[in-house]
Amino acid sequence: MFHCTQCGAFNRVPECRPEDDATCGRCGASLDLSGHPQDMDDATLTRALGSSSVPVLVDFWAPWCAPCVMAAPLVDQVAQSFAGELLVLKVDTERHPAAGTRHGVRSIPTFALFSGGTERARQIGMLPKAQFREWVARHLLAVQSSQAVAPSA
Repeated sequence: MFHCTQCGAFNRVPECRPEDDATCGRCGASLDLSGHPQDMDDATLTRALGSSSVPVLVDFWAPWCAPCVMAAPLVDQVAQSFAGELLVLKVDTERHPAAGTRHGVRSIPTFALFSGGTERARQIGMLPKAQFREWVARHLLAVQSSQAVAPSA
């Protein structure tokens, strides 16, 4: 699932499609398939959480928060590592306080993993690089496993 920065649409892109050939189904603009986290406001976040076919990791942060700023490169690395299977979004809680309030964010940075519009895991505060990647991978696997359809007997 990839977000179009031109029109705001969320797009599914087949894995076999060449990276330079992905365009938005609504407006035709080229899509960034790098997986870089994208900034969201409250309304766009709500729409993303309700419509994403893949799990969504949300980084609730603020520009004045030193740990948030230090975490940004790591969040970017994680987003690129899981591009296509995890949508990574960022919400500046100073510019968009309603999003933080709606999701019960009381401390930043807060990382929340959503699937099917429901929060599945939360990490308050930054973890060391290896632990953060493991936290994301573990919870992503748990979400994917719960979504797998059990084979019929």
